[in-house]
Amino acid sequence: MMKIDVSLSKRLGDFDWQARFSAEGGQLGVFGPSGSGKSTLMNLLAGLLKPDSGHIRLDGSPIFESASSINLPPEKRRIGVVFQHAHLFPHMGVRRNLLYGFRRTPANERRIDTNDLIEALNLGPLLDRGVKRLSGGERQRVALGRTLLACPRLILMDEPLTGLDEGLKYQIIPYLKQVFNRFEIPYIFISHSLNEMRLMTDRVLEFAQGEMTGEVSSELLARRGMGTGQGGYSNLMEMGRLREDDGLYIYRWGGQEICLSNGGDQDTGMFEIMSKDITLFKRHPEASSARNMLQCRVVKVFEAGNRIGVELDCHGQRLMSQVVGSAVRDLGLEPGSAIIAVIKASAFRRLY
Repeated sequence: MMKIDVSLSKRLGDFDWQARFSAEGGQLGVFGPSGSGKSTLMNLLAGLLKPDSGHIRLDGSPIFESASSINLPPEKRRIGVVFQHAHLFPHMGVRRNLLYGFRRTPANERRIDTNDLIEALNLGPLLDRGVKRLSGGERQRVALGRTLLACPRLILMDEPLTGLDEGLKYQIIPYLKQVFNRFEIPYIFISHSLNEMRLMTDRVLEFAQGEMTGEVSSELLARRGMGTGQGGYSNLMEMGRLREDDGLYIYRWGGQEICLSNGGDQDTGMFEIMSKDITLFKRHPEASSARNMLQCRVVKVFEAGNRIGVELDCHGQRLMSQVVGSAVRDLGLEPGSAIIAVIKASAFRRLY
């Protein structure tokens, strides 16, 4: 498990940047709008930018410490970086790009088997290609593989999915999760996307205007965003496919079945349903065109901007709906009350 301790300041023109935090764990996020200082943190950690003062300690060892004049060069820090753009070597094919760092890593520090990694990232069909023949998603997978095979102590991912279309983005995320879980390499994931944060991290450092403003769970970060976006809160539901019935795809979610109009043929999938698309009823509707009527119990009612968030327990699974203030009174919404959550089959969006 990674332990990182940071206390840094850096002035960049009129931009004063500073951060102080200590964190443990393998999946740490850095979140904030463009220009908030996220990439500055990445450059300081990687050694691509020198801080004005402070320290960086990774697993107890200083890699930068102004008081002791310690400033390890990037190649000595053993911190890998995956950038927004893959930055593959254009004169090398996929195989040579992939093995570039591995061949320069001492044998006693090689902890990942190349064949295992190629299998995990599904790179076998790409090995004999030139990099110019790769799609954007394939280039990012090769870049990730190249970084991993250098066997770093920590990987920094700086907006690695930005610039990819939604389909490619959500194709890559399962590869990322599988690889990092399988090889147990800690990472810091930098993004301005709430969904990416929730899928890739547990804890999140928030940045705004060049300063770290706090540390929260990725779930709390998403809930706070309910009152700001038009779609509200994004429920992420991992479901297992059961069967097809009358043109619908039937999935298992906890102890209940969910009907989707567009599910696909894979055995499992991650789906998104927005809080605004979940309608609440006090009693089971006598008739409705919606195919999903879930028996739930209210866990929590909370304010989120000009909306009211309603956290539901649906047979052990959590779901978040949003309502206007008067609906709380009309439906008698309070912790412990029974409620029916109604969702159209067409309201789900498959992520991967």
